[in-house]
Amino acid sequence: MTVTQTFTANTLDWSVQFDTFGRLILVRRGGEHCEVTPVRAFPVQAPDEGIALVDVFGHEQAWIDRLDQLPESTRQALDTALASRDFMPVIQSISAITSVNTPSEWTVHTDRGTCVLRLRSEQDIRRLPDKRLLISDADGLSFMISDPAELDRASRRMLDHFL
Repeated sequence: MTVTQTFTANTLDWSVQFDTFGRLILVRRGGEHCEVTPVRAFPVQAPDEGIALVDVFGHEQAWIDRLDQLPESTRQALDTALASRDFMPVIQSISAITSVNTPSEWTVHTDRGTCVLRLRSEQDIRRLPDKRLLISDADGLSFMISDPAELDRASRRMLDHFL
């Protein structure tokens, strides 16, 4: 049975590294190692706090209070693994909305390209404390608007119908 390990900045007794197949491996002092996946506890509100390293069976192997407390090499490896796991395009503009009522289809330009998302109801748009908006489409994908005030005028006008 493996015990979850929490650490403070001075007592880290494990490290992470990628193997030749690109898998993230947790290596403990003494040579014990296992494949892990980093999972954010609060991916939107506190993305750099509360990260669990879970094994292939979903068991927590280590807990990280804050990424900024980690050694640079460990933090970079975890940032790389988290970036490949997280997919949240940032909406830069809205070019068309099929209807001002829901359900509706939105054509948006994101930092990952142009796409069409389906909004089921106004409740699929959540306001976050720091001006950001989180939009969940009918397929379960999440999109972010960093600051609605920074959108172009036409995009803001379309968005205002739903806020």
